[in-house]
Amino acid sequence: MLDPQGGASMRDRKLVVAGLIVGDDRRVLITQRRADQSLPLQWEFPGGKVEPGESPEAALARELVEEIGAIARVGRIWDVLFHAYPTFDLVMLVYACRLDGEPRAVEVADLAWVTPVDMQRYDILPADLPLVRRLAAEGPPGLQFP
Repeated sequence: MLDPQGGASMRDRKLVVAGLIVGDDRRVLITQRRADQSLPLQWEFPGGKVEPGESPEAALARELVEEIGAIARVGRIWDVLFHAYPTFDLVMLVYACRLDGEPRAVEVADLAWVTPVDMQRYDILPADLPLVRRLAAEGPPGLQFP
């Protein structure tokens, strides 16, 4: 779509971060959106928006404390995803993470530890589906943290 002056697209582009949190039993943590949010009650990988001036790693650490009440060790980027929603484009940086402490539903409706195969039975956000497919095909990565 062109702007009225014939320039580039006027679509918003949002940078978000997500945590690929793999437990010792190789299950992966997903969270359910609240009923009062857009795309209500769908499941996603925990994370959120990167605020202006904030590094992606700091944004993810902040979002995980806010959403699931847990301190995270944010590792390396494991995947980069793009999804064109009807009104904006989303770019998602997916980081491998380890949690210090047990997660709990703070700013999310629910959370679940699931195997990559079982994850396909959940109503996952469209932007997160490529990650679900990759996990089902490859399995969760063996994540190394100091």
